[in-house]
Amino acid sequence: MNAIEIIRKKRDGGKLSYQEIDFMVSNFTSGIIPDYQFSAFLMAAFIRGLDKSETSFLTESMLKSGEIIDLSTIEGSKIDKHSTGGVGDKTSLILTPVVAAAGIKVPMISGRGLGHTGGTLDKLESIPGFRTDLNLSKYKSVLKKCSAVMIGQTKDIAPADKLIYALRDVTATVESIPFITASIMSKKLAEGIDGLVLDVKTGCGAFMKKQSDAVELAVSLGNTAKAFDKKVIAFITDMNQPLGNYIGNWLEVYESIFVLRNKVKNDLYELSTTLAGAMIYLGGKSKNIEEGKKIAIELISNGKAFEKFTEISELQDGDVSFILKPEKYPKSKYRREIHSSKSGYVQAIDTYRIGMTSVMLGAGRLKKEDKIDPKAGIIFYPKIGMKIKKGDLIAEIFTDNKDVIETATDSIKNSIELSRSKTSVPKLIKKKIEF
Repeated sequence: MNAIEIIRKKRDGGKLSYQEIDFMVSNFTSGIIPDYQFSAFLMAAFIRGLDKSETSFLTESMLKSGEIIDLSTIEGSKIDKHSTGGVGDKTSLILTPVVAAAGIKVPMISGRGLGHTGGTLDKLESIPGFRTDLNLSKYKSVLKKCSAVMIGQTKDIAPADKLIYALRDVTATVESIPFITASIMSKKLAEGIDGLVLDVKTGCGAFMKKQSDAVELAVSLGNTAKAFDKKVIAFITDMNQPLGNYIGNWLEVYESIFVLRNKVKNDLYELSTTLAGAMIYLGGKSKNIEEGKKIAIELISNGKAFEKFTEISELQDGDVSFILKPEKYPKSKYRREIHSSKSGYVQAIDTYRIGMTSVMLGAGRLKKEDKIDPKAGIIFYPKIGMKIKKGDLIAEIFTDNKDVIETATDSIKNSIELSRSKTSVPKLIKKKIEF
């Protein structure tokens, strides 16, 4: 077996075996196969495609390049959630304590924000002291104590993914559903989970702009999970407007606290309780998703979910005084209110632009090395279908960088498209896929 023959076979449209794919991945990871040959392999697979079996083979090879966490000594079902990311998507902060309070283990390994989307790790780290860099021993200890843990990917988990992604990024092979699937699932399967709920976003603020592409990705992820005998449910959800009203790391924690305290019941609450309901169902604590959602709602209303969030934060060294009294958090140097310059019904929102504006304010990063200001961000009030009048408050921005305030103000104003006639509200959950 050699790299040239495998590249040629895929270039000519052949189907690769597990042994052939593993040969390429394991030898590239160990440095035997050089970048230029693996780049050729990636491009051949990108153009010719990988079928369902080949996608599972690639996932397995990437998974086995590192450590697979063994959680067999911890009792109970282990269920996680994966979102493809969006603007204001903070559901992990809400559903993790909800599902843990329902008696299901949630071993969550999350990522950082890049580009217009926020990352769960950055949000958690905006809580002073909160550690997402736990070693595997501490990871298991926290999970055992409070039924949930939220950390970042360690160097031992799917190391092939990091190497392959870096090469995909510079060879124009990022937008491949099989590659995206293997990247996501190799990390999720390494957690030691029994089941997974998928939240695949679609719309102008999502990576998958078209719903058909989102469905294709969801099916690919779900089929791969099933190939590894995992329980899985996927939802296609709307990202044509920010989820909730708060965008930015601490601001999103702040909104999550109020949802968990049962004080906010918006689209964020609706999606979080639905996803939590699906996790509770997969974890065997309800007969169906609807019953699971009722359990999630009850755990928020009786205060147990908020107590669990405080417990998780404390075990991961977070200063819970900021969770109990969020108003004491440090404030940005500059705050500006933005008012509408005209009246009408909100017809469309440029969610991507809103996300990039939050990055401009300091809430995100364009390169992995960029530093984040946890205080920075936007409170964005309009929703599609809402009527707004000239002079209405549409947003508040927070930043320590005075130089970007005018540009950010114009960007937010230009992100809203108004209509004279009433517009329909987009459906939050567009499709549910059970496997």
